Amino acid sequence: MNHIQYISDDQDNVTGVIVPIDLWKEIKSEKETAYLLKSATMKKRLIDAKNRKEGIPFDKACEDLGV
Repeated sequence: MNHIQYISDDQDNVTGVIVPIDLWKEIKSEKETAYLLKSATMKKRLIDAKNRKEGIPFDKACEDLGV
């Protein structure tokens, strides 16, 4: 289970949180995806990429790009 820590001021008002990095990355990723899905063009591109059955291995792409 993720351990979230709350930060509060002198009046016990919560002013912030500390979250484990894995949870933060998940939240950030979901936020970015939601932002991209607002655009019809980006939504179509993401769905097309997800459904793509063909491609090249990552190592081959790096080699082709000279990376």
